[in-house]
Amino acid sequence: MHDRADSQAQGFLKWAIALTASLGAILEVIDTSIVNVALTDIQATLGATVSEVGWVVTGYAIANVVLIPLSAWLGDVFGKKTYFVFSMVGFTLASVLCGFAANLPMLIVARILQGLFGGGLLAKAQAILFETFPPAEQGLAQAVFGVGVIAGPAIGPTLGGYLTDSLGWRWIFFINLPVGIIAVMMAIVFLPPDQMLGQKNRQRVDWLGIALLVVAVGSLQTFLEEGEQDDWFNSQFITTLAIAAVVGLVLFVWHELRTKNSAVDLRVLRHRSLAAGSLYSGILGMGLYGALFAVPLFAQSVLRFTATQTGWLLAPGALASAIVMVILGKISTKVDARILIAIGAVGTTLVMFQLSSITPQTGRDDLFIPLLWRGAVTVLMFLPLSLATLGSLPKQDISAGSGFYNLTRQLGGSIGIAILTTLLAQREAFHKANLLENLSAYNPQTIERLNSISGALQSRGSNAASASQQALSSLNQLVNLQAAILSYADIFRFVGIVFLASLPLLLFLGKGGGKPSIGH
Repeated sequence: MHDRADSQAQGFLKWAIALTASLGAILEVIDTSIVNVALTDIQATLGATVSEVGWVVTGYAIANVVLIPLSAWLGDVFGKKTYFVFSMVGFTLASVLCGFAANLPMLIVARILQGLFGGGLLAKAQAILFETFPPAEQGLAQAVFGVGVIAGPAIGPTLGGYLTDSLGWRWIFFINLPVGIIAVMMAIVFLPPDQMLGQKNRQRVDWLGIALLVVAVGSLQTFLEEGEQDDWFNSQFITTLAIAAVVGLVLFVWHELRTKNSAVDLRVLRHRSLAAGSLYSGILGMGLYGALFAVPLFAQSVLRFTATQTGWLLAPGALASAIVMVILGKISTKVDARILIAIGAVGTTLVMFQLSSITPQTGRDDLFIPLLWRGAVTVLMFLPLSLATLGSLPKQDISAGSGFYNLTRQLGGSIGIAILTTLLAQREAFHKANLLENLSAYNPQTIERLNSISGALQSRGSNAASASQQALSSLNQLVNLQAAILSYADIFRFVGIVFLASLPLLLFLGKGGGKPSIGH
């Protein structure tokens, strides 16, 4: 009877740990996208330009990706529980600081702090779960974590739009305070105490490695965030960032492989499953965040949805992700991960091609089913990929491996958004030029269309000159709308093709259902 009670307590404790770790990760992921829908309000309140307010997003993203690969080392130095609690407290306080920001520089600094503390939550949360649960329960444990990571990018705009419209943009940061306090209390109570730190934790800090990492990853992320706005290599600033990223990355890898006490353990990439899985994670990030970038942009710029309406458009897909994640968590360790990932990739491709059939008459009802399916099939890639990539790593390599895996997904998302933003602008210019070729003062169809619009306007009371001018303006708007729709269709097709092209990478992954060599 006593043993049975202990078993139940142990089971409860494990799931309390899972909920605690996942709560921290959910907060971090939601705050990546929650600000996007409030930028216009922030810009008006703080008197900033469009390019200046963009640093509210960019600063967070840069700080986030810099800290993710360092999370394993920081956990070793200070203790996993201590570092997680510290990150959670710092993230919560930085959120409050964001809410009280009196000017734009203060808000950007607070967002950078938020990103630095948040970077320690995502990878650490996943590592804690892999180290807490036995192989047989990894599927369900990672499903709990995955619900937040998959649904977070969709929940963020929904929650952000509602809070901004009803209470004001500052509440998208204040909302983190009660959740953060609960998460900190749960972490203190449920996370296992840190073991005595060994001698290796007191060895000298690899300051040069950290500096090179900051230069390499920070320059790359800034390059991706700001490149399209500054016209890429036509800007000296962007060109300098690209050079700094390449040189910094080469020197960082060279230094870390030669240093005994490195800040980032690159040697974990000797595990084939981690190397291949991290690469595929980057592609998954491109598809996951890229598609979630394109759909809201289409809804708001073409369909004229409000922030709240756009959020609700994405909500059913987030709910589908959560439901499938829980179901998949029970069977994922029993099925070859590569089969599930392949089904997910093909399913996502079909959804993207379905979305590419958009027309000027496309509305909420036309998008509902494709977005619902997108939320469901994405999970078939995310959860099995986590298990196939990290599940077979030795326990001592879990933290470093998780850091790499989450970093590639974040960078993949940034690369995907940068590529899609550039492609969107180029394809829109291309389609507009093609459409305008068919519009001329000598084209009978053009003349007929202009006369039809002008006649309708005159019948409503406009004079001939005004009606003619309004007809030309109306025709120009129709051309812009059609060019935009065609360019978004190209974007969706591109994402689908990327997923199809990624399928050969599955040959390098493990099955994911084997018994990993990690402790219980």
